[in-house]
Amino acid sequence: MSVEAETGGELYIVGTPIGNLGDITLRALETLKTVDRIAAEDTRQTIKLLNHFGIEKPVTSYFEHNKTVKGPALIQELRQGKKIALVSDAGMPGISDPGADLIKECIACGVRVTVIPGPSALIAALVGSGLDTAGFLYAGFFPRGEKARRQVLEGLGQESRTLVFYESPHRLREALTVLREVWGERQCCVAREITKIYEEFVRGTISDVLSIFQAKDVKGEITLLVEGKKPGIQAAESIPWDEIETGFNQLVAGGMSKKEALKEMVQTFGVSKKELYNRVMVERKKNKG
Repeated sequence: MSVEAETGGELYIVGTPIGNLGDITLRALETLKTVDRIAAEDTRQTIKLLNHFGIEKPVTSYFEHNKTVKGPALIQELRQGKKIALVSDAGMPGISDPGADLIKECIACGVRVTVIPGPSALIAALVGSGLDTAGFLYAGFFPRGEKARRQVLEGLGQESRTLVFYESPHRLREALTVLREVWGERQCCVAREITKIYEEFVRGTISDVLSIFQAKDVKGEITLLVEGKKPGIQAAESIPWDEIETGFNQLVAGGMSKKEALKEMVQTFGVSKKELYNRVMVERKKNKG
């Protein structure tokens, strides 16, 4: 249960451009011009934005590594009646950034919070991906460690909605490889540099998209979208054993290693590598025994 606003102060959550400065809204500009202070995730980026539109306002930093100090100070100003705008590096504050903590603190202590909608890489990428938009799951930043990645993907493996991740450009190829190994072949989209000069939407199967980015350097802001598990995709247990064994044996007989044969079958049958391993290798040993 939220506390009714009791102070004269107000926190404005202001969406700012994710690349193209022309995407800023009139309401966002008016808000930035009238507040007492602007709290920014990256003051350098925010000052560039303000200079471009001729706005002169005090700017203070508020980011992950100083939020425990800056948060209480901002709350104190708000309780004293100040009006403060919160902006992120780009896009909507509060999405996978420390702004969410400040918003929660304001709500808890009765400070009014007003959202000024604006650009969002998440929504722009989803709409432009060509994937299902009837329902989607934002899964945040793609986990870094291999074990963490696999745990997250295995937990989301049965999700039927479109899944959306943020990813670093230098880890994109690795992320796509793991996605294919754990989930099998699915449709996906890599949205890169949205609204900027080199904006790019790369769509296709995971293998198709991976092959494209293996052939060139990956730069810029990345949003990675993958279709959810579809009812029409067969689960490993529903695939006839003779079809699995025949396909696997043919690949191995043709000179392919067992490991590579499993990868190939993951793509062919659209199931997880773990499921196919259990079905092919474990059953194969049982049959030999």
